[in-house]
Amino acid sequence: MAKGQPVRRMIVGITGASGTIYGVRVLEALRTLGIESHLVVSKAGDQTRSLETDWSAADLRALADKVYAPGDIAAAISSGSFQTMGMVVAPCSVRTLSEIATGVTSGLVSRAADVCLKERRRLVLMFRETPLHAGHLKSLLAVTEMGGIVHLPVPAFYARPRTVDDIVTHSVARALDLFGLDTKSFPRWTGPRSKGTGRKSGD
Repeated sequence: MAKGQPVRRMIVGITGASGTIYGVRVLEALRTLGIESHLVVSKAGDQTRSLETDWSAADLRALADKVYAPGDIAAAISSGSFQTMGMVVAPCSVRTLSEIATGVTSGLVSRAADVCLKERRRLVLMFRETPLHAGHLKSLLAVTEMGGIVHLPVPAFYARPRTVDDIVTHSVARALDLFGLDTKSFPRWTGPRSKGTGRKSGD
């Protein structure tokens, strides 16, 4: 990194909520964009990976530039002096959300997220849970009030997705938009569709 240039380094957390593929796509997008990725996968995150994907633990970690053990509280990303663009947790579990909301961090994922908040860096949580009870909603509000961004991976059907991967790619691209990163992987809304074409103007 040249002197005076903004750091192009991002933390990626993958937890035990359903949706490991979101984390996979984030890592793939960061590599394409030339952003250095620092990955931490929780123990539950690894279990979910094995249940809902064909990715091995080694293959997943190979997508990142640097990997940390989930209990390594001495890791670089646990310190505010280690500069990053921020962190995206994809997917984010209820437990991780709750730890971040209370500041009671039991592992490296929530500790790294807490560091981003205290250093006023961007923190994006792709929270994966439904339906929600009052405790979930209070935790979501608490994180938002502390400066975090809750980015629910909600499908956008205006893009006319044809596959599940289209939906995942769109959600990940919108999450990375929040860091000023353009993946150029989905059609952006430019206005109503032109009559008779079935597609948006500008497509």
